[in-house]
Amino acid sequence: MFKTPHARSVPVLTLLTAGLALAMAPGSAGAASADDAKIVAALDTEFQAAVKHNDAATIGRILADDMILVTGRGKIYTREDHLQAARNQERTYEKQDEEPGTQTVRVWGDTAVLTALLWCKGTVKGGQPFDYKVWFSDTYVRTPAGWKYVFGQASLPLPKET
Repeated sequence: MFKTPHARSVPVLTLLTAGLALAMAPGSAGAASADDAKIVAALDTEFQAAVKHNDAATIGRILADDMILVTGRGKIYTREDHLQAARNQERTYEKQDEEPGTQTVRVWGDTAVLTALLWCKGTVKGGQPFDYKVWFSDTYVRTPAGWKYVFGQASLPLPKET
C-alpha cells in the first residue's frame, strides 16, 4: 500500500483544526473567561469590604487555607493573621476601597489575577491613624468550592499626592 509523506499528518491536522474551531467558537472560552473575571472582581470587592468591616466570617470564606499576602516591605501575612486581625478589630477603617476604574482582572483557565489601587485609611487599635494607597495584585484559583484567594502582593505605600 502506498502512503504519501503527509498521510500521518492529515488526522493530526484535522484534530488541530477542529480544536481551533472549537476554541474560537462564539460563547466558548472567551465568554467563560469574561464571566470568571466578573465573579473574581466581585469576590475581591467583597473581600475588601469584609476587611473594612472586620468581617472574619466572610474573610474566612474567601481565603484559601494556605493563602499568604506579601507586603512591599516583605512582611508575610497568612490566612490566620487576616482572621485574627478582624476578630481583634486591630484596625478601624474609614476607607478600604479600590479606587474606581483601577481594577483589572486577567483569567487564565483556573487562575485569575486582579490588580487595583487600594486606599486604606483609619486607625490602628490604640488610636494611631493611617492613610495610604497601595497597588496590589490578588491571585485567585478555581477550586471545587469556588474561587479562592490564594496569594496577594502589595506595593509599598505610594507617596502622597500633591
